[in-house]
Amino acid sequence: MSIDIETARRVAKLACIRVEEPDLQKLAEQLNDIVSFMKQLNEVDVTGIEPMTSVTPIQLKRRADVVTDGSVQTQILKNAPDAREGFFAVPKVVE
Repeated sequence: MSIDIETARRVAKLACIRVEEPDLQKLAEQLNDIVSFMKQLNEVDVTGIEPMTSVTPIQLKRRADVVTDGSVQTQILKNAPDAREGFFAVPKVVE
């Protein structure tokens, strides 16, 4: 796929970027470079390679995926300036 000046103009319009007419050719060349680099990346064989979360071999902390009610409602509502019936009470904003 080759990006021409018209495509570069459309991309600039969709991205809400003002590009002057003389600069459209350079933008088209840069977009072509990006597309060719993406094609080059797609050629790399990554089968069997695990995704990384960090460059250092660390194990992330995990917790059991258990559904609970939190059991902290009263503690949280102690911080509220106004709480009613187990909920935060806020002043009416829209009349």
